[in-house]
Amino acid sequence: MSHIDWIILGFYIAGVVLMGILIGRRQKDHEDYFLGSRRMKPWQVGLSIVANQVSAISLIGAPAFVAMRDGGGLTWLQYEFAVPLAMIAIMIILVPVFFRQQGITIYEYLERRFGTLTRSLLSLVFLVSRGLGAGVVLLATSIVTSVCLEISLTPTVLLIGGIALIYTSIGGIKADIYSDIVQLAILWTGAIVSLVIIVQLLGSDALVFISTDRERLRVFNFAATGIGDNQSFSFWPMLIGGFFLYMSYYGCDQSQAQRLLTTATRDDARKALFWNGLLRFPLVVTYCGLGLFLIPFLRDHPDFASKVQSTQADFLVPYFLVDYVPTGMLGLIVAGIFAASMSSIDSVLNSLSAVTWSDIVEKFVPRVTGLRDRSKIFWARLITVGWGIVATGFALLLAGGTDTVIELINKIGSAFYGPVFAVFILGIFVRRATQSGAVIGLIAGTCTNIYLWLFCGSQVSWLWWNLIGFCVTFLIGSAMALVSRSRLSVSDHTSESMAAIPKQAEGRHRYLVLGIAFLLMVILCLALERFLFAIIG
Repeated sequence: MSHIDWIILGFYIAGVVLMGILIGRRQKDHEDYFLGSRRMKPWQVGLSIVANQVSAISLIGAPAFVAMRDGGGLTWLQYEFAVPLAMIAIMIILVPVFFRQQGITIYEYLERRFGTLTRSLLSLVFLVSRGLGAGVVLLATSIVTSVCLEISLTPTVLLIGGIALIYTSIGGIKADIYSDIVQLAILWTGAIVSLVIIVQLLGSDALVFISTDRERLRVFNFAATGIGDNQSFSFWPMLIGGFFLYMSYYGCDQSQAQRLLTTATRDDARKALFWNGLLRFPLVVTYCGLGLFLIPFLRDHPDFASKVQSTQADFLVPYFLVDYVPTGMLGLIVAGIFAASMSSIDSVLNSLSAVTWSDIVEKFVPRVTGLRDRSKIFWARLITVGWGIVATGFALLLAGGTDTVIELINKIGSAFYGPVFAVFILGIFVRRATQSGAVIGLIAGTCTNIYLWLFCGSQVSWLWWNLIGFCVTFLIGSAMALVSRSRLSVSDHTSESMAAIPKQAEGRHRYLVLGIAFLLMVILCLALERFLFAIIG
């Protein structure tokens, strides 16, 4: 990078860290640190959710999947169809439950519904799965940064990890949400600018895909099922499995649900999910469009293609940024990637700290409840630093892997998402569900998914793990509820939750808009596929 790029990068990082410090100085207690006084606006939380899920990881992984990965292509767009459908379900089923209990973590509901063991076990599952996921997020940004800074990957991981530790230990959830909004604007702008640069460099060849593999331009794959055909990215697993993944990730994962809890009311939380359901698809289309135009670009620039092919596919976008994005804009985009990394890591580490403090420390070390508010903030920040060190170590272990990072992080999540979602659904809908049924079902569902990962390979798409794990957990929990003779007082929580579901009169227009958005996504992707096929003949 040039001196101008370094100056832009330095100013941006300093500004983000300064914002975290200023916000951190205003925090009064640990709930302010974790929930931002429950005063965040719906549009702020909505943009934060969009930015957090499709930031640095998608900027790296989506174009690499479309342009270079074996078996990849525009089929990734199918994965987005489930988003608006999942948002509708979360708004109706889960949001009322979480806002009724008014806790710091969503797992507090499970203790009142089932018992301490269920809450502790779900918290442990979250800590393991998201702790690993934080390492993947850190690695994703380090891949970009190592190319831009022209240093090796290992010191880059340590550099970004160190910066993230400083920021995450200070700012809390409010600083995280504000920085999310800024980085979303920068990354989206950077992706559009990169698209314009590619089109300008290609000139009249911008839409020449004659030598392109036809399957790479295909959006829909209805023929494959993702079971026994080595076709993970086909329509049915991406729609059905993706629905269960998103239901669990956005509704039953503390890193995302915690954002919803920063709003004042459950209707505000629904508005935040509504914005996520609308804005995520156009952003992903931008990233996939970048990968689409990189296909002819790689063909017309053999030196660049050989440079990328000699490394991992995930280096595609970083190399393009360094070689072709002009001075000044490169610094701004890299600054955005830095911010995206710190913001994404901050959100995960902040939620890991919240779960560790609320569900582990306060639960099993009762004397900490008597600490002063400033002392609680100190320990919350110290726990955040500890998780940052763990994430950095895991990122170093992952360096040099073969899977694209976007696929890896979803594989990690898919091993846990279905079973976790099933436990919440058991609590809400199955009156006689017991703690033993929920725990045994959770363990069985997770073990089933891990078995599929280790021994079935690509024979069963990792997207199906979400549904399979859900079904195993829910069926075992329901079966044990049928044979249970105990009359549980906690069943009152089930009655309250179920009674809230049919009374969702407010905001029904949002459900309709999201349903229409789903149909428009399908129609637009069908039109895109036919247009591209018409070009190549």
